[in-house]
Order: sequence, then C-alpha cells, then structure tokens
Amino acid sequence: MLRMKTECEHCKTKLARKEVAYICSFECTYCKSCSEKMHFTCSNCQGALVLRPPRLIEPFKIPAAELKNTLFS
Repeated sequence: MLRMKTECEHCKTKLARKEVAYICSFECTYCKSCSEKMHFTCSNCQGALVLRPPRLIEPFKIPAAELKNTLFS
C-alpha cells in the first residue's frame, strides 16, 4: 500500500492527505512547488515525479473485508 507521507522531502512543507503532491517510484514525496523547481525529477533517485493519487479516507476506517474486495475486484 502506498505510504502517504505528510511533508515535502525538500522544503519540509506539511502536505495534507487531499493536497496535490508528487511522488517517485520509491515514494519520495514533494510539494507541487518543489516538484516544478526540480523539473519533476526526484532529487534522491533521479526518477520521474508523478502526481500522487488522492486518498480521501484512511484505509483503517474501511472494514478489512471491504478493503480486500475493492483491491482485488
């Protein structure tokens, strides 16, 4: 499961769950401003930064049976 980090790894700005953020394949997380300044390239692994998918609710608030059904349906 994708870890939803709560701050930009570059400028340490707090990132809300619904806020626009960018991640690389190793889940390094950056705010929109830093991502643009870095030309959407991760400063740690040099991988591409892509838009982080929004998570509207926390997984633990969904009953486990429902979570499994939504992931593998």
